[in-house]
Amino acid sequence: MPRTPTITIPDLTGQLAVVTGASDGIGFVIATHLVRAGAEVIMPVRNAAKGAGAADAIRAKVQGAVITTRSLDLSSLDSVAALTTELAAEGRPINILINNAGVMNPPHRQTTPDGFEIQFGTNHLGHFALSLGLLPLLRDGKARVTHQTSIAARSGDMTWDDLNAEASYDSMKAYTQSKIAVGLFARALDARSRAGGWGITSNLSHPGVSPTNLLAAQPGIGRPSDTRELRLIRLLSKMGVAGTPDSAALPALLAATGEGSHGDQFFGPKRLIGGPPVEQKLWSSLASVDDVQRVWEVSERLVGARFAA
Repeated sequence: MPRTPTITIPDLTGQLAVVTGASDGIGFVIATHLVRAGAEVIMPVRNAAKGAGAADAIRAKVQGAVITTRSLDLSSLDSVAALTTELAAEGRPINILINNAGVMNPPHRQTTPDGFEIQFGTNHLGHFALSLGLLPLLRDGKARVTHQTSIAARSGDMTWDDLNAEASYDSMKAYTQSKIAVGLFARALDARSRAGGWGITSNLSHPGVSPTNLLAAQPGIGRPSDTRELRLIRLLSKMGVAGTPDSAALPALLAATGEGSHGDQFFGPKRLIGGPPVEQKLWSSLASVDDVQRVWEVSERLVGARFAA
C-alpha cells in the first residue's frame, strides 16, 4: 500500500479548535492531528455515545489530549443555536473552525426539522448558521475557518429558484448544490472578513475520494446497507488509486494550519481523487462573484435573524 502523504502542522498549544463530523472518518483524523499539535479540540456531535467513544480513542492515541464533545445536530437550527449560545456564554475565543460534517445521497428526498432539503440544510445551512453564530468568538480568536466541499461540486450550479429541490429532486444534484453552496460561502466569509476587518481567514478544501461513512449504511436517512459506490471506493483505496481517511484529511489541515494559507484559497489532493495536498485552482462553479454574494444573502434570509452577522 502506498505511503500516506504528510504535512507539517505548527505548534497549536493554547489554541481552541472546533471540528464538526469528528466522531469518525476524515473528521476524526483532523481532530487527532490538531490535538497532537497541542490544540484543545471541541467535537460537536449528534450521537453522544459515538462522540464519547471517538474522544476516548483520541485520548488513547495522544497523551495529554484535551478534547471534549458537545451536542449538535446540524440539520436543526435550534440545535445549532443551542450550541452557539452555550459557547458564547463561555466566551472563549475560537482559533480554528473546520466545517467538515455532511450527509450524502439519501435514498429519497427528506427535509430537516426546519423544512429544508436535508443535504442543503445540513451541509450548507447548518454550517452557515454555526459559523455566523460563532462569529464573535471567531473574530476574537482571529480564526482560520475551513469549509469542506466535495469533488461533486467541480461542475454544476445553484438552482436559485428551487434550492430545496421541491420542483425536481435528484439526490446527487441536491448534494452537488449543497457543496457548491459550501464553497461559495467559504469565499463570501473571507471577503466579508477582509472588508469588515474581522481578522478571520476562510479557506476551502476537498478531500478527494476515500472510504468514509458518507456512503455507508445509515439507517437514520433510510440507507440500510453500504452502497456499491463505497465498496468500489474501498477497493480503489486499497489499490492506492483513491485516498484513505488519513490522506483525505490533509487538505483541510493544510488549509487550517499551513503557513501558506492566507484566505480565499482552495486546497485538495494533487490528483482529483487522491494524493498529497496542494493548493488548487478554483473550480468554475465557485468562481462567480455574484453567486458568492448571493449565497450569503439568501442563506442569511433562510436561517433567520438569530444568525445574522
